[in-house]
Amino acid sequence: MSEEILINMTPRETRVGVVENGMLQELHVERTSRRGYVGNVYKGRVQRVMPGMQAVFVDIGLERAAFLHASDIVRPPLPEAAEVPSAGGGNGNGHMPSISELVHEGQEIVVQVVKDPIGTKGARLSTHLSIPSRYLVLLPHARTLGISTRIEDEPERQRLKDVLTPLICEDVPGSPRLGYIVRTNAEGQSAESLAFDVTYLGKVWRVVQENIAKAKVGERVYEELSLPLRALRDLLNDDIEKVRVDSRETFEKVAKFVHKFMPSLDDRVEHYAGERPIFDLYGVEDEIQRALRKEVPLKSGGYLIVDQTEAMTTIDVNTGGYLGTRNLEETVYRTNLEAAQAAARQLRLRNLGGIIIIDFIDMTDEEHKRQVIRMLEKGLARDHAKTTVYPMSQLGLVEMTRKRTTESLERQLCEPCPACMGRGTVKTSETVTYEIFREITRAVRQFNAQKLLVMASPKVVGRILEEESTAVAELEEFISKSIRFQAEEHYSQEQFDVVLL
Repeated sequence: MSEEILINMTPRETRVGVVENGMLQELHVERTSRRGYVGNVYKGRVQRVMPGMQAVFVDIGLERAAFLHASDIVRPPLPEAAEVPSAGGGNGNGHMPSISELVHEGQEIVVQVVKDPIGTKGARLSTHLSIPSRYLVLLPHARTLGISTRIEDEPERQRLKDVLTPLICEDVPGSPRLGYIVRTNAEGQSAESLAFDVTYLGKVWRVVQENIAKAKVGERVYEELSLPLRALRDLLNDDIEKVRVDSRETFEKVAKFVHKFMPSLDDRVEHYAGERPIFDLYGVEDEIQRALRKEVPLKSGGYLIVDQTEAMTTIDVNTGGYLGTRNLEETVYRTNLEAAQAAARQLRLRNLGGIIIIDFIDMTDEEHKRQVIRMLEKGLARDHAKTTVYPMSQLGLVEMTRKRTTESLERQLCEPCPACMGRGTVKTSETVTYEIFREITRAVRQFNAQKLLVMASPKVVGRILEEESTAVAELEEFISKSIRFQAEEHYSQEQFDVVLL
């Protein structure tokens, strides 16, 4: 499989695209004016404790107060003898203290953003700090060594444990032992590379501690890497054939970063100096435009309808013009197989998260259903976001979740339509016409005027003067006043004004 990373830089926006076999699979966007907060660590102050929700609102210097749940707060450590490590970083004793036992209003607290502000919701926080490097994640408040479940080879898991255990057990006098998670990228890496990461993370954590000691409330004490470096840290591996950067300045930063942390991949990074924009060269711009549409065509002639709402995302599968070659069940099966693959790509490309419902076309064959689910899971295997797929229901619905940390592509690049106020539809010219008639009747009852002027969109005015001319004449006779209509090019179809003269 041919896989490349493209980095496009402009003064106010950075875009990183992941292209597999010539097709865009992922797009990450970061704008100078709205840089994400995920991964940043702040010194905050508890603003409000809500016992009923087991949560608090914390001021970390952002526009909206951020949200911190009790389950995301580090528990006070137990005596050494009683301690049992747990996956959630808790104390393992099974007791869940109330939020009032853990924090109080006005308390200063060090927190990390785990979800950006989305819509009207503030950022989501955690006090379980984590600082990632190329191969490891530092967990300052844990004391365990965990290994990614995506590293499935048992001898390799044991090798990584054997290499890292002596490195992370070298306690610094007066300092608590730190915990680590071994990332998927660490598979097959040398002891030297892993030791380098342990040293690097140790230095970073010491700087963070110094920043915490002198920071004021609302100040950032650790900042996540910029998008190009973050993308390379998380995405660059032996499967990536090339990293192409269209900015000389960014290329130099990227090359330096790769040389420091991934020297074996030095030759994969190159500066793109072509006259044609790099995203145009790979057809990425066209893919972005297609990713903002609801309809996704399939090669077979079928199509998907992707509908993103506040509560969930739904994907509807339709056969369209695909008639198949054998029978209806076979046609449906083939369409669903292709749709499963396409849906997995769309989730990753559009960065859709939360609850997702895929409405496959009804199938009767149980083996066909299993194969469609397998195809979906196979398509999601390369997704870096955590996904959970549940069995297909009797109605042909597949429920799944995909971890969401940032806004979807549509929410990043688009805003609600001013003409329809985000509904996705506009009132018909006929509906607006009758609204105008009612408004005229209402106006003449409230105010005295000899004439009325109605300003509306050309389509609405055209309909009134042609199809509703008789109704206008009757209305003028009823109110005993003359009405003049004026078309305004800049008015949307729903917009109108009734002016008394």
